[in-house]
Amino acid sequence: MARCLVVDPHHPDPAALDEVRRCLLTDGIIAFPTESFYGLGVVATSEAAVERLFVLKRRAADQPVPVVVADRRQVAMVIDTIPPLAEQLIARFWPGPLTLVMAARAIIPTRLTGGTGRLGVRQPGLPLPALIAAAAGPITATSANRSGAPPATTSEKVRAVLTDEIDLILDGGPTPGGPPSTVLDVTVEPPRLVRAGRITEEQLLAVCGRLQRTGDGGR
Repeated sequence: MARCLVVDPHHPDPAALDEVRRCLLTDGIIAFPTESFYGLGVVATSEAAVERLFVLKRRAADQPVPVVVADRRQVAMVIDTIPPLAEQLIARFWPGPLTLVMAARAIIPTRLTGGTGRLGVRQPGLPLPALIAAAAGPITATSANRSGAPPATTSEKVRAVLTDEIDLILDGGPTPGGPPSTVLDVTVEPPRLVRAGRITEEQLLAVCGRLQRTGDGGR
């Protein structure tokens, strides 16, 4: 059964972060609050931990999983090359709810990219996930649920479904729910809107000029 640790998501205790770091660096799985829902975190470069995560979520092999980083410098740990447009978007929207899909480094497990060689990355606006990444390295931030099930907004909902398969639950109180992060693929031109979310198309267009969706020619 997962251990539950009460934390302040804005000002977590250093001792709690030390415990989280130890758990993650031994291929553990944690649940933690994000700006919208609870997420599941494992070290993004660990094949064993990523495999555990996919089994737990019952996630298809072709479904990628995003990663959160502590800051702009950590992006280079998981991404091969940052396109100039991505730099502009990072400057405008990070930290915040914009996930940028870029070419992954070879060290990243194929599972995380869904076999595409591309990885979604963001710097979260909520301090807790960023501080975890600062302590343990880039971590996954997929929703804390079985694939296809509703995302959890409380630690109690996480515990009810996943407690026997994860190692540590960080109880930061209820999360607000609402739209997830916007996902934008910047490996193509014009960039492709993969998922609509908190950052609007209008906000993206102000930086990108044009966008495309799957199957269209851009706008």
